Amino acid sequence: MAHIDAGKTTTSERILFYTGKTHKIGEVHEGGATMDWMVQEQERGITITSAATTAFWKYKEDTYQINIIDTPGHVDFTVEVERSLRVLDGAVATFCAVGGVEPQSETVWRQADKYKVPRIGYVNKMDRTGADFSEVCFQIKERLGANPVPIVLPIGAEDKFRGVIDLVYNRAYIYFDDKTVRDNYTIEEIPADLKAEASAARAAMIEEVAASDDALLEKFFDDPDSITPEEIIAALRVATINMSVIPMLCGSSFKNKGVQLLLDSVIAYLPSPLDVEAIEGFNPKTDAEVSRKPSEADPFCALAFKIATDPFVGRLGFIRVYSGKLDAGSYCYNSRSDKKERISRIYQMHANKQNPIEFVGAGDIAAIVGFKDVRTGDTLCDEAHPIVLESMTFPEPVIGLAVEPKTQKDLDKLGIGLGKLAEEDPTFTVKTDEHSGQTIISGMGELHLEIIVDRLKREFGVEINQGAPQVNYKEALTKTVEHHETFKKQTGGRGKYADIIFELGPCESKEATGLEFVDVVKGGNIPKEFIPAVEKGFKNAMVNGALAGYQIDAMKVTLKDGKYHNVDSDALSFEICARNGFRKAALKAAPVIMEPIMNVEVVTPEESMGDVIGDLTKRRGQISGMDSKGNARVVKAKVPLSEMFGYVTVLRTITSGRATSSMEFAHFDRVPEAVGKEIIEKSSGRLKSIDED
Repeated sequence: MAHIDAGKTTTSERILFYTGKTHKIGEVHEGGATMDWMVQEQERGITITSAATTAFWKYKEDTYQINIIDTPGHVDFTVEVERSLRVLDGAVATFCAVGGVEPQSETVWRQADKYKVPRIGYVNKMDRTGADFSEVCFQIKERLGANPVPIVLPIGAEDKFRGVIDLVYNRAYIYFDDKTVRDNYTIEEIPADLKAEASAARAAMIEEVAASDDALLEKFFDDPDSITPEEIIAALRVATINMSVIPMLCGSSFKNKGVQLLLDSVIAYLPSPLDVEAIEGFNPKTDAEVSRKPSEADPFCALAFKIATDPFVGRLGFIRVYSGKLDAGSYCYNSRSDKKERISRIYQMHANKQNPIEFVGAGDIAAIVGFKDVRTGDTLCDEAHPIVLESMTFPEPVIGLAVEPKTQKDLDKLGIGLGKLAEEDPTFTVKTDEHSGQTIISGMGELHLEIIVDRLKREFGVEINQGAPQVNYKEALTKTVEHHETFKKQTGGRGKYADIIFELGPCESKEATGLEFVDVVKGGNIPKEFIPAVEKGFKNAMVNGALAGYQIDAMKVTLKDGKYHNVDSDALSFEICARNGFRKAALKAAPVIMEPIMNVEVVTPEESMGDVIGDLTKRRGQISGMDSKGNARVVKAKVPLSEMFGYVTVLRTITSGRATSSMEFAHFDRVPEAVGKEIIEKSSGRLKSIDED
């Protein structure tokens, strides 16, 4: 896991080569990386979808199986990191030796904290100009609040980087250039000019490790040299798994230096499924808490973390098995849908290639085929021992695009394609605008939607016309009002009648979402069976706010009183009455439009800093911080998404192509009045049609 371009995929390719999984090193920049198998990934040299594979590594006489997931770095594909971290036991956080801790490094670090994933740090690109291992370790401590402990030291840096000192075993690995051999290093004595530095770094490492082990601490005070490498490894492993320490390594994956030591460290310090405590869940039938140990003796339990479509085998469900085992051709139970699913085949994945296997057991990651209804986040288990595991949380889409097929005959194909892509990606949504009839696709950013449109063309053969990207605004109510609404309609036969008095306004808690509905009607003025219809009316009305037709995320309705008619009242009348009442009352409740605000970070040469800040301010940006990074300046700002379209091109122009920027969603905030008026005017056509309804 890492920021864009820290070298995740290059490192994964080297791991596949050194573990014997591939016989030739695939390069990202040549479009030949095994893990970047999608055409779009090979063309752009970026990772879009997380790829899973299994490799085997020999460490101290034993061979271990490692399940690896290579994740994207781009913020638009943050869902891939989120779901991977939810099911993995450990992570390698990769950092660029020059860039250090970058914005996306902070995001993935927070995600790993959320799912309590132990990690080791790997500082890559030590061969690049400006590489500084100790500076990156310092940034990890300062910016991420972690406790990085170097367990290696680089020998040389930039173009003189030739190896690393292993502080645990007190020896040097010197690498030589040969892409065809797997043992491309010699183990030597520590170079004389680095002995003092290595000795000090080793003492600091032992002191840090001993702090978490009393017996070791005593030994350290008596005689630090009496501590054996095995004792250091055992204590480091415990400290890494309980997340009090981040062992730090360095290397240059592109130049094939430091990867074998990284693999040793994965086995030595990151948890195996047996180190992870039993996973907790609850029984959907009784709501009692239950747990599953990582053993094949326990009942079967797995989490589906990704659904993908393969042109040859159809829908693939990626699962992480926490306990028990599942045989190909057998059944399992989906605790969300309360249905049994037949699993016809099970595959071990290697990027986009599948190797059929007979069964999958505790601790493994595999792909299943043959299921009817499995979604991302579903728990699959043994029917006799049901369990629901904690699912995943995904951010909401912030940008939309209207699409339509170029020819009418592609309409069905477009529907099927969008359906499959939405099933694969929980941050991608499709809806029909009920007023314009347009199909609106929404995602995490311009690149995200660009890839979706490209995939529709290549995988589903649909040529589409697309509108300009639109921001996903929201509406919010800011004050509470009381309203009396009556709905009467007389037709030939039975009439329609409903009458309600209610209070409408914002929720008391800022964190609340959805409709908070309180019923305080006394004495049966509205029969109990009609109350759910009133609630449903308000709930449905939230989809289209009263100002400009944008969704309202949270509101509170208190139903105070009302009347009904013995003959003419029914559930539908009360539902319509609530919807009509909402439209009128919402306009009195001081509604405002909310817009997505982005965290923007720009790294720029000092001479362009004034222009960069001036441009961000012009875009309604608020500068939140300025730092130095080497000889460059880092500007942090909060800027509305609507002002950021095409920003990269403008930034290139004002800095002569020397600045880089990254952006991620921060929160929703009220738009200024003038901007709000403009948004309302643009959507007034839609509002007219609401009134005419």
